[in-house]
Amino acid sequence: MSFAPPRHTVTVLPSSRSFDIAQDELILSAAIRQGVGLPYGCKDGACGSCKCKKMQGQTEMLPYASKALTAEELAEGYILTCRAKALGPVVIESRQVTSADSFPIRKMPVRVSSLQRVSHDVMQVNLQLPAMDRFEYHAGQYVEFLLKDGSRRAYSMALAPHEQAISPRLELHIRHFPGGLFTDHVFNGMKDKEILRIEGPFGSFYLREDSHKPIILLASGTGFAPVKAMLEHIMHKRIERPIHFYWGGRRREDLYLHDWLIEHTAALNQFHFIPVLSEPTEQDGWQGRTGYVHQAVLDDFDSLAEFEVYACGAPIVVSSARQAYTEQRGLPPEQFFADAFTTAADLAAE
Repeated sequence: MSFAPPRHTVTVLPSSRSFDIAQDELILSAAIRQGVGLPYGCKDGACGSCKCKKMQGQTEMLPYASKALTAEELAEGYILTCRAKALGPVVIESRQVTSADSFPIRKMPVRVSSLQRVSHDVMQVNLQLPAMDRFEYHAGQYVEFLLKDGSRRAYSMALAPHEQAISPRLELHIRHFPGGLFTDHVFNGMKDKEILRIEGPFGSFYLREDSHKPIILLASGTGFAPVKAMLEHIMHKRIERPIHFYWGGRRREDLYLHDWLIEHTAALNQFHFIPVLSEPTEQDGWQGRTGYVHQAVLDDFDSLAEFEVYACGAPIVVSSARQAYTEQRGLPPEQFFADAFTTAADLAAE
C-alpha cells in the first residue's frame, strides 16, 4: 500500500488567500505553481525580495545569503519564501499577493537569431520564439535557460512585451563570467540558429501601473536589461510619471547602451538620466558623477517617502539600496521592488 506524502496549507494575510504545499516543497515554488503572486526576485535566497513575516506555524530554512535575511529579522519571525519549507500549516504576511495580472509560466524551445557583443564582456543575445502564439510577460521579468545538466540560468528580458506582436522574439544581455558554464559557451561557442530551452516568465520586478508616484530606476551593469524593457513599455503606453534613472558601472564601457538610452528616451518629458562610475580611468575621460550608484540617490534626495524604487543588478547594490533608502530616506518597504542578479559564484561564496 502506498501513501501520499503529507501536504500542508499556506495562508497569506491580509488577503486570506491560501494554497497547498507538498512535503519538501518550497513555499515560493508552491505559490508560483498555483498562481499565487508572492513577491520574489532571484529565487536563490540572495536578494531578499521574497521576505515575509511568518505569523503562525513552523518552517525549515535552506541556506541563504545573510544580507538577504539578517539574524535579527529571523528572530523576529521573518522568512525567505524561496528558501522556506512548511513543516505544518503556515500563515504568512505578504504586502503583495497578485494573480489577476500574472501570466502563465511556459516552457518552450528558442532559436538564437543573432549575437552582438555590446561591450568587452556583455553579449546581446537575440532569440526567436515559436510563432504559434504570443509569449506574454511584464516588462522587467526574466526567463530561465534549462541546461542539459539540469541546472538553470536566469536572465531578464530587455524587450518590452508589446514587441511580441511585431515579431515573437526576446533580447537578453549576458555578462561573461570566465569559467562560468553557460557564459563561457555564450561567448566562445554559441552560434546562430542554436536551439535552447527556456521557461518563464518569472519575477515580481515590474512597473506598478496603477500608481502615480514618481519613479527611481536603479541599475548596475546588466541590470539595465529589465530597465530597458520598462522604459520601452513606458514610452509605448505613454505613461506620464517623473522618472530618475541611475545607472552604475566601474568604467565607461560598462554603460554599454548609453547612446541607445540617450536617443530613445529623448521624447520622455520627465525623464532624468544619471550615469555613475565607481572606478573611471583617465582613458574614460569621465566628467560625470562618480562613486557608488545607490549613494548618488541618497545624495540627490532628502526623502523617498513618495517614490517607488525599482532596483536591479548586483546583490550588494540592491541590498545596500534597500537598507539605506528605507532606513535613511523614509522609503516604505512596500515601495521598493528589486531583482538581484546572482551568479553560481555568489551562491558558493555564501
